[in-house]
Amino acid sequence: MLRRGARWAAGATAAVCVLLLLGPGTPGGGASRIAEAVPDRVATWNICNPCGGSRQNYGRATEIAAYAPQVVGLQEACVRDVEQIRDHLEEAYGLVYRVEYGPVLQNWNRCGGLPWRPGGYGQAILSAAPMTDRVSVEYPDGGSEDRGYLAVTTLVGGRPVRVFNTHLAERRQAEVRAGQVKVLAAEVERHDRAIVLGDFNAAPHAAELTPMWSLATDPDPGCRPSAASADADADADADACTATTDWNSKFDYVFLRGITPRTHHVRPSPHSDHHLLHTDLNPTR
Repeated sequence: MLRRGARWAAGATAAVCVLLLLGPGTPGGGASRIAEAVPDRVATWNICNPCGGSRQNYGRATEIAAYAPQVVGLQEACVRDVEQIRDHLEEAYGLVYRVEYGPVLQNWNRCGGLPWRPGGYGQAILSAAPMTDRVSVEYPDGGSEDRGYLAVTTLVGGRPVRVFNTHLAERRQAEVRAGQVKVLAAEVERHDRAIVLGDFNAAPHAAELTPMWSLATDPDPGCRPSAASADADADADADACTATTDWNSKFDYVFLRGITPRTHHVRPSPHSDHHLLHTDLNPTR
């Protein structure tokens, strides 16, 4: 009996050790750690392609949790996918985010749901701090697909700031993007402190982005719009930018107005053909 009891005790101890090693953060368990968002960190990510799927969404939550931004702007986001990502962040990592949606489509084929209650598709903003004054705007011309921007006011680095999240028309639709940027820039200009996140579907030297560059800066230290018109100069300027896509282009931006950056990071991911871009902000401004 003593020997059997010793074996049982050893087995129980081993089981406890395994549980401690695995932690409660495995799928279906509780939070693996009590985490807090980094208060001066913001991120942007176009999460589609591949689109949807619980496995993709759990992977996306893991990517976001690795950096725990205060604010995350997601593009090409189905409401159901964002709900799963948000739940995973809380259940597996202890990160609690509020969410606001800026749907531009109600699309059963793209986002599932019932034919009479299709899923919402567009932009979403996750914020660790409360959000107010939500505005969701569709651009007058979306191009081949409806596009728009979502804006909220929240705290970043302990200070209120207006945050925009947008997705512009597809890459071969420069004229459409030019009109969209004018709409967006006119609203951004109204704010002394603003953060504009999003997939602009255009390289930094693209003419349609000029209104944004006149209002704000991007934290990528080697990336600025080319002042020269020659194609060779423009190509050289683009090469200095950190690529944010699988096809080695910079299409994703964190434009800052009235705020200075400290860091700039781009993280490739198997869960999207766009990379997760995040930056830490200077708390003094």
